Amino acid sequence: MRVIGLTGGIASGKSTVARILQRLGAVIIDADLLSREAVLPGTPAHQAIVTSFGPDILLPDATIDRKALGRIVFADPDARLRLEAITHPAIASLAEELLAEARQSDAPVAFYVAPLLIEAGVTERVDDIWVVYADRETQIARLTERDGIDREEAEQRLAAQMPMEEKATYGSAVIDNRGTPEETERQVTALWKERIEKSPR
Repeated sequence: MRVIGLTGGIASGKSTVARILQRLGAVIIDADLLSREAVLPGTPAHQAIVTSFGPDILLPDATIDRKALGRIVFADPDARLRLEAITHPAIASLAEELLAEARQSDAPVAFYVAPLLIEAGVTERVDDIWVVYADRETQIARLTERDGIDREEAEQRLAAQMPMEEKATYGSAVIDNRGTPEETERQVTALWKERIEKSPR
């Protein structure tokens, strides 16, 4: 089974592209969804985060307040590294379980969707990398609208990631997601036909 890493900057449209690929028949393993599962109450990662950042980052139901934690780690590189040291191994373990299941199902291809695929140094987990691209201003506009944050906080989040122009150089395919949903779907469908259907293994 081929494993393709799907990555991109924050608010570049990775989830949109993943949904298109899923409709086309791909197995999708989403690191962002796994990051939520990995830190549920009762998990070792949850306890480690509370120990490291204190109980103020908890909601009343004891789940992690992602917005509160985000404000801390996006403003402090050392705090972000502490968090990643806790969460990345937990996410990797869950991802490996899902990849093993996909291999047993004889799926020809799985996409591992991870915003920090390159930054986290886990590119060896995938056979190929596709990058979803959006320029900086598009990312800021989408991020402020999606998350209800101001421009300063949006720029802070962008600064915590590799610039999109640099990230795009790692991709064997770059999907330009600055246009309409239809334009993005045409690009993804064309890539699927060329890269997956013509050489599925």
